[in-house]
Amino acid sequence: MPNALAIDEGQSRHGNRSGAASLVEITTALSTNAVLSLYKEVSLYPKPGLVSPVDSGSHKDMDYQMFLASINSLRDYFGKIAEAGAVGANFSLLQKLGIDAEARMMRATNGVNTHRGAIFNIGLLCAAAGWLRRSGERLTPEALGMTIADNWGADILATCGIKSYEEYSHGQQVESKYGVFGARHQAVAGFPAAKDYGLPAYLNALDATGCREAAAVQALFAMMAQLDDTNILWRAGAVGLSYVKSTSREFLNSGGVFVDGWKSKAIRIHNEFVEKNLSPGGVADLLGVTIFMDAICV
Repeated sequence: MPNALAIDEGQSRHGNRSGAASLVEITTALSTNAVLSLYKEVSLYPKPGLVSPVDSGSHKDMDYQMFLASINSLRDYFGKIAEAGAVGANFSLLQKLGIDAEARMMRATNGVNTHRGAIFNIGLLCAAAGWLRRSGERLTPEALGMTIADNWGADILATCGIKSYEEYSHGQQVESKYGVFGARHQAVAGFPAAKDYGLPAYLNALDATGCREAAAVQALFAMMAQLDDTNILWRAGAVGLSYVKSTSREFLNSGGVFVDGWKSKAIRIHNEFVEKNLSPGGVADLLGVTIFMDAICV
């Protein structure tokens, strides 16, 4: 673990003579980008099986307005965990911040889980980004991943991520049953599904189309084609996961968002996922990670 950095109040409130960003500026920017990334993720349509402004996908207990309330409840959390990361906090403090954020989310949603994955994933990325920015380092996907692994990796793997997360106990059961890696391993490995598949697909599609909606859909399908999504495995087992992967590969191999009519095809897949009660929630979390990385990395 890094040693905690002493914070100069004058620097944190008013900047410093070198022109480097103050702690408040750093944490505010990270919090803003975290919230915007979650808003962009939930507002995207079509997203097979997932909640959007158009419908609730495969979910009968949540809707778009609930997600907006959930995101709003997390605004302070992302700034606090970025600050904790910036000053070298240990994992116990990050974990406590995450548990408190989960409690606020649950109050905002009347007990429905909307953003546990984001509290864990984007929370850790905010902490890592805070540490890197405070240290004067460049933000890259690789640097973020290394910071998480070096500073908190052992503790993440030794726990359930956030102790109160029932979802992660489900994930652990799926990991054990099917021999796959879930959210904790993704985080400690630097979010390879987002870094190696989601982000390259997003940037490639954005360069080609100039459309962030199309780019996000392409990234979503690229990750669905690769990720052993524990949410899919929990709901539909290995057969369901195989269907999600093969359907996503077919979409990509037929041209993805680079061909005319891609949106109609994606909507058809969305409707099929709803009929089969499939919801790639793990990929949705990593789409938020992808959008956040694009926003903060240089």
